[in-house]
Amino acid sequence: MSKIPILAEEDEPRAIDTHAHQPTAEFLEDAGGEMMQDAARKFGTDIHTWDYEAMVEEYHEVGIGRTVMLGWDAETNTGNPPVPNDYVAEVRDDYPDFFVAFGSVDPLKDDCIEEAERCVNDLDLSGFKFQQIAQGFDPSDPEHDELWSTIEDLGVPVVFHGGNSTLGAGSPGGRGLKIKYGNPMLIDDVAAEHPDLQILIAHPAFPWEKQQLAICQQKGNVYMDLSGWLPKYIDEQVLHYAGTVLQDKVMFGTDYPMIRPEKWLDQFAEYTDFGEDVQRKILWENAESFLGL
Repeated sequence: MSKIPILAEEDEPRAIDTHAHQPTAEFLEDAGGEMMQDAARKFGTDIHTWDYEAMVEEYHEVGIGRTVMLGWDAETNTGNPPVPNDYVAEVRDDYPDFFVAFGSVDPLKDDCIEEAERCVNDLDLSGFKFQQIAQGFDPSDPEHDELWSTIEDLGVPVVFHGGNSTLGAGSPGGRGLKIKYGNPMLIDDVAAEHPDLQILIAHPAFPWEKQQLAICQQKGNVYMDLSGWLPKYIDEQVLHYAGTVLQDKVMFGTDYPMIRPEKWLDQFAEYTDFGEDVQRKILWENAESFLGL
């Protein structure tokens, strides 16, 4: 059980993980391919899969009640098949009280705008996830402006990847993936030009953490999560801001299944000394507000 007292005190699992992927072959093997094998080696783990029943049980045991499941479509840049948005919606429907489903559209595909509209209007997905390094695009490029305007009009939030990526890490040329697309300054342009678009930058954006903090502080429509890093590796300034000036804009996330929730929460208790009010904001209150739960 989690070592965080405020989670143990809750009658029902309360925390919200804002960043989780499928623990199944659809993501880990099909969409991930060789670049996911590289990432697993970087995380010091092996690729193996399990079902959603086991995932839900694992989360509930440590006090987590809801999880954002992210879609994935980087087909144009990687050649790997996507995690279909219909599949994400089906999993959500099987566990409607646990999963909040975010779709994915490939900005390099001609039908990306139509697919974005279908995700919300037909599949009732709650938002979108973009991984600019894997998808190979600059979100500030004007060619993508119509997509951001469409999502802004649909009234749902987006998750952008922030910082470096372990996908392809250690392989020759990083499998062609370019980390420059993870610079959060590219997201600042989108936030400035689409003020009604609610944006969550996933991960402490190494090596651009200071830029990320500045954007979150200056743009009212930009937030960040702490996923993708175990707390003992998160920059001290990020944790300081999370407990002070950005305490209303920082959220808990894991990057499941690469990082497991119990280990993340144990380190959160060990490496931070936030008061209970800040813990509640980071672990669930900020996410409830951002996601409209």
